[in-house]
Amino acid sequence: MVKRAIEPRQGTWTMPIGYMELGETTDQGALREVWEEARAVAEVDGLLAVFSFPQISQVHMIYRARMTSPDFAAGPESLEAGLFTWDDIPWDHLAYPNVRMALDYERRVKGQSAFPPIGL
Repeated sequence: MVKRAIEPRQGTWTMPIGYMELGETTDQGALREVWEEARAVAEVDGLLAVFSFPQISQVHMIYRARMTSPDFAAGPESLEAGLFTWDDIPWDHLAYPNVRMALDYERRVKGQSAFPPIGL
């Protein structure tokens, strides 16, 4: 997880997030954001959640991924980067409600290889 260094929600924790760049697939964009914000190299394991927010014309796709190297650090848009156990996640300082929903769902399906993505 990363602690945001930029607005909105500066100083709160989230998974690496961001907008896609031209020519990227959604999973390529997710992995690029992991590198940019947490300086971590990862590979996508599957789609965890899809949240549609028509009021702001956005669709958030959250992927389940695993680090392929133990190295990570805060990127330029992050104040900190960290790996947390479930009990140590800063639940009261999460940036967005859908981050909590995705983390709660990941906890329920952890260890399963086949599961439907959660949606909103």
